[in-house]
Amino acid sequence: MEFVSNDGKNVEIDLKGEIYLRHAIKTRFIKQGDSYIEIFKNYVSPIYEKGDIISSSEKIIALCQNRVVRREDIKINFWAKFLSKFACRKNRGGYGVGMPINMQYAINKAGLPKVLCASICSGITKLFGIKGIFYKIVGQEVTGLDGFYDGAWSEYKDIGIEIPENPDMVCDEIKDRLGISMMIVDSNDFGREILGKSYDIELSNQDLKELIRDNPAGQGQQQTPLILIRKK
Repeated sequence: MEFVSNDGKNVEIDLKGEIYLRHAIKTRFIKQGDSYIEIFKNYVSPIYEKGDIISSSEKIIALCQNRVVRREDIKINFWAKFLSKFACRKNRGGYGVGMPINMQYAINKAGLPKVLCASICSGITKLFGIKGIFYKIVGQEVTGLDGFYDGAWSEYKDIGIEIPENPDMVCDEIKDRLGISMMIVDSNDFGREILGKSYDIELSNQDLKELIRDNPAGQGQQQTPLILIRKK
């Protein structure tokens, strides 16, 4: 099998002196309500070998689970409009709480007191060159929201995609039904989080992060949300 990477990414990556190969798996456009079992069966099973690990974008799993909020269901209030003026519009590789609708989502999920605290702490720490405090305070559910913009796909303009539900259970289900070891990641050019992994993976979360430290997946027009990782 020929390993192929996205533009600007390497096929090979070093982890503690050992070389791993990464292959960007091209899929069709994944829609809300699709079956992640069928996606893995069609695109991963034909090339998967024992010992491989699949890194999956959290977005496609969340879409399969219908973890979607719609623009029309989020009512933007005064605080969302006010606080968003002081936040960066684009953050963490996507559009963040500088957009009023994303700030409103943060308020709805984390509560206004926590968002106010996060905003104040973020403003203070930025004076010292420290970034990302807002998202650390409000939590992964707010941090992981994607969508509400049509930069890559017009289908995402009016929906927000939440993080997957029970990501460890999803990974275990795919392992049990298809024999595929996998992890679900929230990864962009600014950071990586391991949201879940199948029970058989012995590598630590930190080692798994290192295997995708350059964010090798492509969730835009590349349509490569799955990365096959194989020890050389």
